[in-house]
Amino acid sequence: MSDFTEAAKEAPETAAHAVARPRGRVRWLICALLFAAVVLSYIDRLVLGVLKPQLTALYGWTNTGYGDVTGYFQVFYGIGFLLFGWLIDRLGPKLGYLLAMGSWTVGHFAQTLVTSTTGFVIARIPLAFGEAGTYPSALAAASQWFPKKERALAIGIFNAGANVGAIVTPLLVGFLIAGLALDWRWAFLVTGLFNLVWLFAWWRFYHKPGEHPRLSAEERGWIEAEPAVDSGRAGFLTVLRRREAWAYMAGRFLIDPVWWTFLFWLPDFFNKQYGYDLKSFGPPLVAIYILADFGAIAGGWYSSHLLRRGVETGRARKRAMFACALFALPVMFAADASSIWWAVLAIGLACAAHQGFSTNLFALPGDLFPRYAQGTLIGLGGFAGAVGGFIASKSLGVLLDTVGSYGPFFVACGVAYLVALLVFHWLNPRYRAVTLPG
Repeated sequence: MSDFTEAAKEAPETAAHAVARPRGRVRWLICALLFAAVVLSYIDRLVLGVLKPQLTALYGWTNTGYGDVTGYFQVFYGIGFLLFGWLIDRLGPKLGYLLAMGSWTVGHFAQTLVTSTTGFVIARIPLAFGEAGTYPSALAAASQWFPKKERALAIGIFNAGANVGAIVTPLLVGFLIAGLALDWRWAFLVTGLFNLVWLFAWWRFYHKPGEHPRLSAEERGWIEAEPAVDSGRAGFLTVLRRREAWAYMAGRFLIDPVWWTFLFWLPDFFNKQYGYDLKSFGPPLVAIYILADFGAIAGGWYSSHLLRRGVETGRARKRAMFACALFALPVMFAADASSIWWAVLAIGLACAAHQGFSTNLFALPGDLFPRYAQGTLIGLGGFAGAVGGFIASKSLGVLLDTVGSYGPFFVACGVAYLVALLVFHWLNPRYRAVTLPG
């Protein structure tokens, strides 16, 4: 959609007050499907991390080799983000999500055919490409289905699916492999089947608000209260000329590596530091990602609460991001924690901080850019985050094989969010809607 005029920049705030909050709940059913997709995405990408200690013992993997698996996953994930950001602007979230999950399901099943780190790098290429479509599709759907005053909350809800996926994965994989004594390949086969159910549900239920057969006129009026024109197109260079785009990309580059490394390396950290294995590191991981769930929802709720009180959008987003950044600081001491549960608390607070921070960072494309450019910007941001993740994962693998300590990594994680907020504010101090050439 085309950008807002100066008058329309303030109109969404007025429009949301002018239309009564509807009784319809179709938009929240859409949100539930987005939540489920994020859950499945994270289950599929995390199965390997949970199995890492076992596969290392079976096949003699090194930390550097595993760093290659996770690092190159992020490289292809970043490239896929660029592709899907462009595709979603043209295909829309319905077809985009079908294509994304279809691709990553193929890659997920392909992992059962390999045993070496090189083999997993290759098998995970379609997984990386497909999973790159998760957030561009979800954010595009949220932009279609939720007005600004509800958007951060909706993003926070489906963003919390990442933590649910992270909670479910060690429990499910532990049950299948340690509990039922199945071969490790069954972890990939069983989790991949859930994707097929979701694909059918998305294909049947998702439509644009104006075309949805179950949407009431009242709920449609609430969703479409913000003025916009559904036309226009923006390429990468057009978006990259805006400082606001660089603010979003810089934020992703600085904070995404923290989350990615936690996802892929925490089971290894608990195994090496405290001797926990597939049968025992489930509860610590569950505790961490429950805390992260609270952070995702609280971060979205807090900025939405401030908006309802009349706080300007940029100030509300940044206040929420600053609060989250403070909660990340204790993770600097996680590597020296005297017990696993002190480490769990510090890491859990950092994961909560990440999810709350990213919920508000993810709102920027919908807040400031016309809809026809949002997928492109989201793709650029995902690419920037993947580049940061690749650097972090490769560096951590080498660090562990040489120094043998997670300490420097946790220190970097603790300060990353304050640095990201400072850079974000420097590049985007006014947080105003963007005008792009038509």
